[in-house]
Amino acid sequence: MKQYRLNRLFNSQSNKCFDVAIDHGFFNEFGFLKSIENIEAAIKTVVHANPDAVQLTTGQAKYLQRIPGKQKPALVLRTDVANVYGKSLPATAFSLMLHDCVKQAIQLDAACMCINLFQIPGAPEVTDQCIKNILKLKPVADEFCMPMMIEPLVFQPNEKAGGYMVDGDEKKIMPLVRQAVELGADIIKADPTNDITVYHKVIEVAGETPVLVRGGGRAPDQEILKRTENLMRQGAAGIVYGRNVIQHDNPSGITKALMAIVHENASAKNAMEYIK
Repeated sequence: MKQYRLNRLFNSQSNKCFDVAIDHGFFNEFGFLKSIENIEAAIKTVVHANPDAVQLTTGQAKYLQRIPGKQKPALVLRTDVANVYGKSLPATAFSLMLHDCVKQAIQLDAACMCINLFQIPGAPEVTDQCIKNILKLKPVADEFCMPMMIEPLVFQPNEKAGGYMVDGDEKKIMPLVRQAVELGADIIKADPTNDITVYHKVIEVAGETPVLVRGGGRAPDQEILKRTENLMRQGAAGIVYGRNVIQHDNPSGITKALMAIVHENASAKNAMEYIK
């Protein structure tokens, strides 16, 4: 019966998903608040552009779910909070899961839950916490038919640019994606590889589990659109972008452009028309 909720997450025509992540305020980083200081306004802007899903925390989901009507995007609920995104790792790094996540997800009418699987240089204890979180969440998610999206993230050393500096080495991404699948992921949210032309290998190791590609840091329009076009051609089941939408001068336009690529196989060149 998980499929009932997944049907709300994936477009019925393309069977692809565009999830806009607006859960950055969860992580206690000042820089993450850019363009989402007013979270209600940010959510309304994104909802107006009609993506398939919006990723939010338990404290902010109300702004999405109280919007009337049945056409609003599905809720993806963030289930864990971490302190690993700064320019240096804290003395005590953690990734903590919410209490009774599945119950909260059901109460908030979520279509899916999202949980991290970190691989951070110098912080193996955080990976240990992530795996324990997933092992605890999985059986309860199965019992109540709540899909679990695992987000395997391979960090470069934090000193380079904090925890959002992606290590795009496919030899590091592939085994972590595979581990997430082996742990029971219903959906994978993974980083892009440095060489986009090998991303089909990430799709392959995920097997039947759909892979949504993480957006990462802010990039120029043409770059992010072309990257998305190429990733979709590699077999991705969709995208999960945050800052490339919410920090854009035209969030509605970039959302529509990305939706055209994800759902209509539009080229990056044609999709640019939505932004102009």
